[in-house]
Amino acid sequence: MKKQLGLITLASLFAAPAFAAPETYLVDPNHTYPRFEYNHFGYSNQIQRFNKTSGTIVFDRAAKTGSVDIVIDARTVDTGYALFNEHLQGEDFFDTAKYPTITYKSTAIKFDGDKPVAVEGLLTVKGITRPVTLSLSSFQTMPHPIVKKDALGANASARIKRSEFNAGKYAPHVSDDVTLTIAVEALKQ
Repeated sequence: MKKQLGLITLASLFAAPAFAAPETYLVDPNHTYPRFEYNHFGYSNQIQRFNKTSGTIVFDRAAKTGSVDIVIDARTVDTGYALFNEHLQGEDFFDTAKYPTITYKSTAIKFDGDKPVAVEGLLTVKGITRPVTLSLSSFQTMPHPIVKKDALGANASARIKRSEFNAGKYAPHVSDDVTLTIAVEALKQ
């Protein structure tokens, strides 16, 4: 019996590293700037961004699971032009007086082998929640060379219709289709 107990204990010691626990990463607000792109009257594609984002990413490579919880401060929309920033914060678009944040909460992470390739979740804009799948064009975890902590980075994008979030003014002249892109970096806690 002692021999069997010893073998079980020894086996569990070697197996323990295979059971990695979920790792929690805090979004780095200095390297995470969600952007949105739309066509402006057929002239050009305009790209704007938000300057303040927070959130948490939980990632378990071994279990192929995780979660994403992102909060974008819609009051920090940045077009490079203060008057247009105010216009976008108005009732016709983000209505930041009533809805100061935009949120994205994952419902599932999709993998191709060991690599996450998409995040399914719920996007909430102006109090309206819709399912949105973010495609990942890149995903990386590794030690950060400057802060000496493990870090996670990804580029995610999705195409949405702004009219589905009660922000469709001037469509179709200003395109209803909007590409949402989130370049995110996060540090392990």
